[in-house]
Amino acid sequence: MVVQQHRSGGGTRAVCALAVVGVMVAAAGCAVDGGAGASADDRSGPAAVEAVRRAAAVLVGPAPGAGSGPAAGSARVATSMETAAGGTRVTIRGRGTYDFRTQSGRLKVVLPQDAAGEDEHRPITELLAPGALYMMNRGAGVPADKWVRIDTTALADGNLVTGGVTDPMAAAELLGGVRAVTYVGETDLAGVTVRHYRGTTDIARAARHASPPSRGALTAAAKGFRTDTVPFDAYLDEQGRLRKVRHRFSFANEGAVREVVSTTLLYGFGVAVSVPLPAAGDIYTGAIEQGRRE
Repeated sequence: MVVQQHRSGGGTRAVCALAVVGVMVAAAGCAVDGGAGASADDRSGPAAVEAVRRAAAVLVGPAPGAGSGPAAGSARVATSMETAAGGTRVTIRGRGTYDFRTQSGRLKVVLPQDAAGEDEHRPITELLAPGALYMMNRGAGVPADKWVRIDTTALADGNLVTGGVTDPMAAAELLGGVRAVTYVGETDLAGVTVRHYRGTTDIARAARHASPPSRGALTAAAKGFRTDTVPFDAYLDEQGRLRKVRHRFSFANEGAVREVVSTTLLYGFGVAVSVPLPAAGDIYTGAIEQGRRE
């Protein structure tokens, strides 16, 4: 667990990050089509690169009054984040809904057995918002009815792995830093025909091209990872909507290189999403237990 303390007006405010990678390690014992009506030529070369780069824009959908376009705007989300250490693979899973226009979502994150140093752990509710992550049932001395607020622009990874979930918009905007992709082929994903592309993206480049709400967190991530280069697999449907993306993050942890694979699955586009943020009185500002529970 990582705890960041900030002093303001003579008081101390502790802000806790999940540091999911450390938790997972402890538990272990230690190019895509561009849009509707795209032609086969769009499956390779510059057109394919552009299609991958536009993934976030397609998810947001056309601006009001801009005419027809791929229906997205919001989606249901299923996530997984996994790593391996000591020969054991540990996976954290999440499920919820996300609004790409407001860049906000609500997910329930389930830790694997013993990942928090105990047989069972209550699911963590996470609210995702531009520049912030809110967590309930965080543990570590936080009252059960209180939220913890984390400034994602202050995290070394920009919350790409800290919360156990890669923000869906950040996952899509990371593809904005792609330089080259390889077309793998068509495949079936939950009954939907998708085009599978594989490549690498650059976090710093993605940050420069990201929307303003995402830029701060991605800029922080560009400074915090061992390398800016992130391998990915992306799957787009015939309308150019991102259906699935898998990123492989690499970073230094306690002198060793750790890799975390984060997968985001999108479906049920157009779902209604409501993400009311906690009132100030519902946010915990006291001290949070430090250290890893083992």
